[in-house]
Amino acid sequence: MTPRRFQRVCRVLDRRQPDLTVLLDNVHKPHNVAAILRSCDAVGVLEAHAVWPNPRLRPGNHTSGGSRKWVEVRTHRTLEEATEHLHARGFALYAAHLSAGARDYRDVDYTAPSAVVLGAELTGLSREGIDHADEHIVIPMSGMVQSLNVSVAAAVVLFEAQRQRREAGLYERRRLEPEYRARVLFEWLHPEVAAYCRQHGRVYPRLGDDGEIVDFERG
Repeated sequence: MTPRRFQRVCRVLDRRQPDLTVLLDNVHKPHNVAAILRSCDAVGVLEAHAVWPNPRLRPGNHTSGGSRKWVEVRTHRTLEEATEHLHARGFALYAAHLSAGARDYRDVDYTAPSAVVLGAELTGLSREGIDHADEHIVIPMSGMVQSLNVSVAAAVVLFEAQRQRREAGLYERRRLEPEYRARVLFEWLHPEVAAYCRQHGRVYPRLGDDGEIVDFERG
């Protein structure tokens, strides 16, 4: 690993926003999942969440290209389980849904812990996704169509969140606790060794100042 590469990985990690995320409510088309995860990576989302009730529709790891390596996807069995998990961590859930009380997406304060809830392109959010949201948001449309492609909608909302967070200075300092940052950094730099350690119940080995592994042997 070159010093330049190592420094770049560290810079990206130190801009990650642990309190900004998306929750995918049965968004299963591979190209949509890939595009959403790319937007997540671009704005500094650390971890995305997803519910795929139908296992046959669950996208494989390859569908998101390289973005899946940099944005962990935590899956949940049900929408209720996912929303309980996020609420317990202090997230407000903003569901992209055209309801009578929906707010303009730009009127939301995304500098607080925020999860953007997105439904499948054709069917939209599930009833649980609609009911468990704290608020509904909408992207105003001036044309004949009423909505954007789900991946485009995700990008629009996420980049508004990024704008607000930049103005608030949230990208100017590390947001991750040191121990957690060290774990994620190791997994980013050495994913195969990290997977081996998890499989065999081993503690991650120490990293040197250059990001290389110090004193590790398999077996």
